[in-house]
Amino acid sequence: MTAFEPSYVAPAPENMETDASERDGTYRIGEAAEMLKLKSHVLRFWESEFPQLVPLRTGKGQRLYTEEHVALLRRIQTLLYDQGMTIEGARRILEHEANSRTSLANLVPLAAAPALSAQGELLQEFVEELEVLRQLLRPHS
Repeated sequence: MTAFEPSYVAPAPENMETDASERDGTYRIGEAAEMLKLKSHVLRFWESEFPQLVPLRTGKGQRLYTEEHVALLRRIQTLLYDQGMTIEGARRILEHEANSRTSLANLVPLAAAPALSAQGELLQEFVEELEVLRQLLRPHS
């Protein structure tokens, strides 16, 4: 050891912020926004409009988005920007998709769920999309 090397290195404080790779697949709002090529304020606004989007929070209140949150953000982005839907329309689609997944989970026995093939999963996606389209085309009373 030289005179310039410390004999003791203090451990990092527990509340020290870490980068995304050290957070086990979570992303700060800026990181998530950058991945989606959006502004951070857009993600904050979507949180207020889509009840399904509730990011985790650090002790300091910073938003942390999981991979599932990022997938939901991509879905919202697709509905709004690519498909030209309104926020209300996108909200209804997401609610319907969540309800469809819940209904399907109740129909498929838990023991059989892992045995679903890729074809079965693809078929289920088609069924869900068709159901969404049916709901959209249904006359509103």
